[in-house]
Amino acid sequence: MTEIRVRLTIDDPVPGVRYSLQKDDMPFEPVTAGDGPLSFDVPITLHDDGRLTGPFVRREGKARRFVYIRIGQSAGDHATPLSRRAKIDVHDIPPTLLDQARAGAVLEVGLPGRGRDGTPACATVRPIRGWRPVD
Repeated sequence: MTEIRVRLTIDDPVPGVRYSLQKDDMPFEPVTAGDGPLSFDVPITLHDDGRLTGPFVRREGKARRFVYIRIGQSAGDHATPLSRRAKIDVHDIPPTLLDQARAGAVLEVGLPGRGRDGTPACATVRPIRGWRPVD
């Protein structure tokens, strides 16, 4: 087992909205978005057989693994009418990139921050910039 880091970067979050990771079904270190990108670094346990686990990793079925980003009320801001979560898949990170993460690289993915209606993107959020190693 190796602990790796993935970085979830929301390229255009809605300013003034609170976002957080979900850890063990609770908001974790909420932050309020400003005018620029917003990033979350997530520690994940990478097992020798390729499984991804840890307190931030959720599972659905046998193979799907993902991380939730909580938004608005879900992130602890009870003054907003927004209550959402964005589901970010991690099970589809290519094995060659996981090998680089084992060697110490941080893997980053770029995510849209807004849905078509201009409010925060939610449900399963597809990357606008695929997984890549970064410093």
